[in-house]
Amino acid sequence: MRLTSLDVFRGITIAVMILVNMAGVADDVYSPLAHADWHGCTPTDLVFPFFLFIVGVAMTFSLSKYTEGNTTSAIYWRILRRAAILFALGLLLNGFWNQGIWTFDLSTIRIMGVLQRISITYLLASLIVLNLPRKGQWILAAVLLIGYWLTMMYVAVPDFGAGVLTQEGNFGAYVDRLIIPKAHLYKGDGFNFMGDPEGLFSTIPAIVSVLAGYFTGQWIRSQPVKSRTSIGLALFGVGCLIIGWAWGWTFPINKKLWTSSYVIFTSGWALLLLAACYELIEVRLNRRWSKPFEIMGLNAIALFVPSVLLIKILVRTTIGTGKDAPSTYNWIYQNFFVSWAGVLNGSLFFAIVTVLLWWAVGVLMYRQRWFLKV
Repeated sequence: MRLTSLDVFRGITIAVMILVNMAGVADDVYSPLAHADWHGCTPTDLVFPFFLFIVGVAMTFSLSKYTEGNTTSAIYWRILRRAAILFALGLLLNGFWNQGIWTFDLSTIRIMGVLQRISITYLLASLIVLNLPRKGQWILAAVLLIGYWLTMMYVAVPDFGAGVLTQEGNFGAYVDRLIIPKAHLYKGDGFNFMGDPEGLFSTIPAIVSVLAGYFTGQWIRSQPVKSRTSIGLALFGVGCLIIGWAWGWTFPINKKLWTSSYVIFTSGWALLLLAACYELIEVRLNRRWSKPFEIMGLNAIALFVPSVLLIKILVRTTIGTGKDAPSTYNWIYQNFFVSWAGVLNGSLFFAIVTVLLWWAVGVLMYRQRWFLKV
């Protein structure tokens, strides 16, 4: 069984990720296209957990024959291979053109990142679903979320105390500093090598973002292809939004800390979007609008990795010489977009054009039947 609505959901997510990545390079962007400064959640903050949720839903189908008692060593090697490739691609993105186009400074390369978190959560979630019964999976998911909450709020950090949810003072940052050498931590967004927004400790609740998708996929497989299934997804989504919002009063919704409330809240939005895609595509068979997103969703990783590399190239290269030579990004941005659309609209339209560029690449790959899988 292939869930076309999941491919469309993945395509929407990769399109939005490319959009916000490109828009975010500019100094001024519309607020929905930027991450929350710390506590809170913008539409941009939904993109990453959506990917983890999608990974979980897809696992329901890819691991189905192995979760029914047919587990072999081959599946573990396949999972480990996929996780290793994702992690290596993440290191490639981190190290690409930090000092020179072919220079990777292993002494300072950031270890963690988006693909690294996807790699680790996919690996651990797969081991959980292959080795624990359904009830055990649910119990472990609850333990991970509640345990993370209690640890972050009530375990004291040296020199800071307990319940300090600042970039440097939170318990997750403390653990990251203990395990990861300082030179390999994140230095942007005010972290200054004192923690990491995709750190090791905050990856624990991120595992539940994958499991939430897996539980959703299991439920969908047991339901008829009818509107009542879409309604069920939507109701679960609304319930998660309410629980996540309420939990956020005591454990704030925060992407960079990947708080437990954030996991539940973003899973709610993922359920609502999946419900809409499922109703339109699987139930009503209304698929014409979704084809562009389906095309991008079928080659998500093949579009995401080069899109990030392109941004680095645009930012690192210059037009002209000398210390005042503008980056290629700024030159294009100022001359082709700001000049007629203004600053905010300029960053938006530049990002939209970039999405269309990668959609065109996706169309070419689709027509050639090139589907790159990790």
